[in-house]
Amino acid sequence: MPLLDVPSPIDLREMSDARQWAEEAMVKRPWRTEFFAAFADALDAGNAHRVLELGSGPGFLADHLLKALPGIDYVALDFSPAMHQLAAERIGDATHRVRFVERSFREADWVEGLGQFDHVVTNQAVHELRHKRHTRALHEQVRGLLKPGGRYLVCDHFAGDGGMKNDQLYMSIEEQRVALVEAGFARVEPLLLKRGLMLYVASAEH
Repeated sequence: MPLLDVPSPIDLREMSDARQWAEEAMVKRPWRTEFFAAFADALDAGNAHRVLELGSGPGFLADHLLKALPGIDYVALDFSPAMHQLAAERIGDATHRVRFVERSFREADWVEGLGQFDHVVTNQAVHELRHKRHTRALHEQVRGLLKPGGRYLVCDHFAGDGGMKNDQLYMSIEEQRVALVEAGFARVEPLLLKRGLMLYVASAEH
């Protein structure tokens, strides 16, 4: 029997759903700010000039990174025009450093024309593939976008103790690590584990 994708209970392309998600995200998980800081520290320790965010949403991570790292240029990729509108409002004066790309990373050709990046980042978005079986293919596409020495910072919910119950939508911590390794990332390191979220940094070079 074929595996079925897990339907989303909301449509983030609709402004009402997008705004509600944005309003509730930090209230439900205020520790997200610790993850934003960990992203910034990792990028600051690397060669971060051109950064791509997958599933950039209402711009929480983008806003933090643009403020923390004034030298970066940012590409924010999201399938929702409503989310891009909210992100532009949040980022404000720094929007001139951001290229907003309305595209879904669930589509096979989402990488076309984006170019190469020093870092690719994603926060609480990989599960929007709507089934964990798609994750390795996404990671392989990301690896192809990285410049030599580039790094991939990926944070998402996990299934299992302390995490989410749906083990079709979400991977276990070990499955997250294995998916990155199988996608060709030679070095995969955990950066932060807290309250159901796991952040890894991965690179294709040892």
